[in-house]
Amino acid sequence: MRMSQLFVQTLREFPSDAEVISHKLLVRAGYIRKLANGIYNYLPLMWRVIKKVENIVREEMDRAGAQELLMPFVQPSELWQESGRWEVYGKELMRLKDRHSREMCLGPTHEEVITSIAREGIRSYKQLPVNLYQIQSKFRDEIRPRFGLLRGREFIMKDAYSFDASQEGLEKSYKIMWEAYTRIFERCGLETKAVQSDSGAIGGSISHEFMVLVNDKAENNAGENDVFYCSKCDYSANSNHAVSVLNSAETNGKFEKAQIIDTPDTGSIDELAKFLKVPSSVICKSLVYVIDGKYVVALIRGDRTIEETKLMNAFAGNEIRIARNDEIEEIMSASGFSAIPGFIGPKGLKNVEIIADETVRELKNFVIGINQTDKHLIGANWGIDVELPKKITDIRLVQEGDKCPCCNSDLKVTKGIEVGNIFQLGTKYSKAMNATFTDKDGQERPFIMGCYGIGITRTAAAAVERHHDEYGIIWPVSIAPYLVTVVPVSDIDEEQMNVATSIYNKLLEKGIEVLLDDRSERAGVKLKDADLIGIPYRITVGKLIKDNLVEFKIRANNETQTLTIDEAIEKICNIS
Repeated sequence: MRMSQLFVQTLREFPSDAEVISHKLLVRAGYIRKLANGIYNYLPLMWRVIKKVENIVREEMDRAGAQELLMPFVQPSELWQESGRWEVYGKELMRLKDRHSREMCLGPTHEEVITSIAREGIRSYKQLPVNLYQIQSKFRDEIRPRFGLLRGREFIMKDAYSFDASQEGLEKSYKIMWEAYTRIFERCGLETKAVQSDSGAIGGSISHEFMVLVNDKAENNAGENDVFYCSKCDYSANSNHAVSVLNSAETNGKFEKAQIIDTPDTGSIDELAKFLKVPSSVICKSLVYVIDGKYVVALIRGDRTIEETKLMNAFAGNEIRIARNDEIEEIMSASGFSAIPGFIGPKGLKNVEIIADETVRELKNFVIGINQTDKHLIGANWGIDVELPKKITDIRLVQEGDKCPCCNSDLKVTKGIEVGNIFQLGTKYSKAMNATFTDKDGQERPFIMGCYGIGITRTAAAAVERHHDEYGIIWPVSIAPYLVTVVPVSDIDEEQMNVATSIYNKLLEKGIEVLLDDRSERAGVKLKDADLIGIPYRITVGKLIKDNLVEFKIRANNETQTLTIDEAIEKICNIS
């Protein structure tokens, strides 16, 4: 392709609305353009990258024994009602009606559709196992789309679904997909770590996310998730699933007796701890949430933080948020109190669910709010001054330095970008939708299902996050839009243009994906664009051509070599 004909427009500056480097570079280098919030046009360069990722995914999925199909993007509500997800999925599900007023949705995922296909097409255990996959656009109406292609509303995804006759069969399918995913991301130039994760709206008992770890502190904002891992063993988990052994902390307030005292201007844990001259670990804090429209008060030790996904899952919820001040006032009024946030406590509250993190069990002679502004109860004990909630579970966020649950070593934390996920769904959908097969004893049994997703566009964006420098993108060879660009320094120098064109034509004849920058631009503009766009190799034809020499640049390390024309062509051919 000649640059003069390529549909691409590079920008001098980063877009003002971009937060992370992949978003900034993909826009500036002419790969994507925003159409609406969270929705992007994939321009020719980007589409070539996406097709490369798709081809790698297809090859490895086919190698693993999966079969490709294509399911409709628009789905009828009836299937979602069968599975029970129509009402509970949340606002991310884009609902609409057709001209006949039939309720439909834009597919964010395809568990219901694939289950209906299996229900109609698989009758006997002799047809199992089966793994079906597709590569298609999805739509999730994210409330806050951000980070460009990393968290958009419309995106391209590979989703696969396995059907087995037994749990043992599912575990085998799960392992096969795990191995396929490892190969896929390695081929895309990405080092990933499979971490335990929350199953979210997809469901299932066991799930893992494949994370691209973002270790460079300068890039931390690119990672959507905190990943906790142990350097001494294989334990690793997303923050919404991670568990730990707590480090020792003071949990006995050592107050002489239980009493209510004035604690003016102590609306935060830090202010209260400073006022009382106690560690925050002897304070029981109460936080008010709204889960699926219901009020929940969560209790946790003052030096720890609530992990909201864990809290939501404790109530089998779908949406969670911190309560607004007016909602807290409503709770206070209904319970006969008038406390402001910062002084809330569980005692005497009405029309709320109360849950406690496991950290509160060990508290003795502790401090707790009593629903009176500027007052707290000190020296409190469970069962005497305050009742321990009946619902107690792990709802805390793990902290760096907590102990590994497997080997008791210190846990570390880094940022991660999720590019793939795998779920053991079990019979969640097959039972709900009556999708069954006949086993070898003639009995009807529900399929044992697995679900496996890869974000195609997310993978491309994650590659930019991991492979770039101050000059632009550095594409891994396997997914680069072109392998090499040929740049004549001067478009008015006839010899340079003839040699550059000759190199370009020879590479084309050998099946090499090559760009020729034949634009009437200054040499500096061409060279900067080549680095910005991120083509892995560059052959620059300049004044050295009088000695039959060209400059050969490797974009990955910006190393340059002076080679003869034949040597440069041979080098590219050997790489491809």
